[in-house]
Amino acid sequence: MSFHPNDVARRAAASRALLALGFVALVGAFFRAQVLRNREYVAQAEENRLREVPLPAPRGIIYDRTGAVIAENLPGYSVSLLSPTADSLRTAMRRLSNIIPITDDQVEAAVRRWRRAPTRPAVILPDAPFDVVAVLEERRIENPGLIIQSTPKRYYPEGPAVSAFVGYTGEITEKELGDSTWSEYTAGQQIGKGGLERQYEKQLRGAEGVRFVEVDARGRVVREAGARQDRPPQSAPALRTNIDMELQRFVAELVGDSLRAGVVALEPTSGAVLALYSGPSYDPNRFIGGIPADYWRDLNTDPKRPLYNKVIQGRYPPASTWKLATSVMGMEAGLVNLDTRMPVPCTGGFRFGRYFKCWNKRGHGNVNLRQAIEQSCDVFFYQLGLKLGLSRLVAGGIKLKMRERSGVDLPNETQPAFPRDAQNYFNQRYGVRGWVAGSVSLNLSIGQGENAQTLINMARFYTALATDGHAARPEIVSRRPERERIINLDSAQMQGLRDAMAGVVSGRGTAGSARIQGITVAGKTGTAQNPPNPDHAWFVGFAPAEAPKVVVAVFVEYGEHGYVAARLATKVMEKYLKVSAAPTVVTE
Repeated sequence: MSFHPNDVARRAAASRALLALGFVALVGAFFRAQVLRNREYVAQAEENRLREVPLPAPRGIIYDRTGAVIAENLPGYSVSLLSPTADSLRTAMRRLSNIIPITDDQVEAAVRRWRRAPTRPAVILPDAPFDVVAVLEERRIENPGLIIQSTPKRYYPEGPAVSAFVGYTGEITEKELGDSTWSEYTAGQQIGKGGLERQYEKQLRGAEGVRFVEVDARGRVVREAGARQDRPPQSAPALRTNIDMELQRFVAELVGDSLRAGVVALEPTSGAVLALYSGPSYDPNRFIGGIPADYWRDLNTDPKRPLYNKVIQGRYPPASTWKLATSVMGMEAGLVNLDTRMPVPCTGGFRFGRYFKCWNKRGHGNVNLRQAIEQSCDVFFYQLGLKLGLSRLVAGGIKLKMRERSGVDLPNETQPAFPRDAQNYFNQRYGVRGWVAGSVSLNLSIGQGENAQTLINMARFYTALATDGHAARPEIVSRRPERERIINLDSAQMQGLRDAMAGVVSGRGTAGSARIQGITVAGKTGTAQNPPNPDHAWFVGFAPAEAPKVVVAVFVEYGEHGYVAARLATKVMEKYLKVSAAPTVVTE
């Protein structure tokens, strides 16, 4: 076959053009790969060759108001495994189980961590004992994916004394990882699990660092140091609190684990929390690195409920500590003053359809409001409750913030239980014909019935009584202090109430055995009915009565008598004010 010279020339030109185009395409591809996308491909190569090993940041140290340590960090060890697949991780952990004890639960937990972050080492022992670390170091060559590193470990020097407010740390859970709140976290990291650790997690966590290790094609570590420049972790700033650790330790020793009790001490003007304790307590150090199963079981089955914070979560009828709220309502409405007497004197009870008893079976006689507060006369307050009526009692409680949380900077504070209105609430609860307004009013007036308060909320109310009617928001960490006026009485009326409360803790009142030598204490006892179990004991008060420096609230489950709580409360006041105790005189 012969071609015309022109055809040959055309075909030669087309071939040269195709070759040139191919050459340009190849040059372009090389230029794109080696110049334009150089960093991307280098990074991919680095990712194949290098693995990131997270370096946990030391959490911020928590201090009390004087600089004493509440929570700090100690050196610890964690053990992790680098693995390309979940199956290889299981195989590696089965091999490790011949060296150290590893349970099936630990294997599955490590696999779940790996699936959340397959490029990171899967933590298998977040808090490894030193003897385990020593054994693994000796056998490291047999386990090329093994990562052993020093990790800061949370430690609470005061242990159970601070658990009610400090909380503890633990590994982030699967549920938490699925919550957008924790989107910045990944599997295996430690977070605050309660108390201040949880409340101030973002401030306390610090910034995680990274070190790089070199691996082979099978993901085995071939070089740990110098593979790439590490990024050191950044520790978090310290967190300073209002807690007085000397007082906190005293309260913890005073209550111990024998009582089911809650204690909180506040500065009345600022709301600064000086001490907060719930007994019995637990040791937050036992939670670090994973709580032992038997200890967790013991805490959850203990009838004294050590995990239940009786200061911010427990809701109980406030009993006679509420009589100051009823008094405030009556005085604001202009129905009574401190010298007012009721039409029916106290003879041990009051008949309103049925017979409502006074705690004193002998009766208190014809007492005025001041004496009724001192002696806690139920009959006087029954009649004051009827004068006020249910609508004003409920509205007054709402105005005094008895349906609201105190606002203390701790997670999981329980909202008090109090009627939202005077009619619909009771109609829905008991039916239109299932309740009588007068009987409900009698119970509400003495702190019983449809009223369950937290200890912290009653302490907040008493900061208003201790000052000029402004209630202070409780603060463990100093924020922006908030005070809100909830009592609208003049200074003479407020002083009269404080004088009456001072009479409670004197030879005339229900807490005479709780007096402090040289200091006038003002407060109110409460004995909350709790059938069929023993009654609960309350006391909320402040000292010195003439210029209050501390408000103390105490609740004792099954304490039976309010003066039991009062004796604990005045011991706390005595410690804080650093005065000598008076000889105990039992007047009941």
